[in-house]
Amino acid sequence: MRWIHRDSVIRCDHDGRVENRASQRWVTVTGVPVLVDADPEGRPITACPNYGPTIKPCAKTLRVRVGYSDWLRVDGHRVVLSHLDGFTDGTPPGLVHHRVRDPRQRFLGADR
Repeated sequence: MRWIHRDSVIRCDHDGRVENRASQRWVTVTGVPVLVDADPEGRPITACPNYGPTIKPCAKTLRVRVGYSDWLRVDGHRVVLSHLDGFTDGTPPGLVHHRVRDPRQRFLGADR
């Protein structure tokens, strides 16, 4: 698993792009701030193509199910890893996920 930073590619199941924001600036990978717990939650999703009369496109990320390190922390917050998996607010509710497509770095890895 790789550490996830602000420029990593996270997308919904329909291929909408999550807008990453890092809440800390202390730790970086190639100059880009690493994401820590709660950073991937509540983020806007743009360009989700899943829409229609009774279908709601993914507009934001919801809670993360897995993807935070058990051991690695920055200022007390768990580091986000590439096995990230959480839900979105798109339809059908509780079934659409957001996941890392490309960590955009190959330098830092972790077992969990």
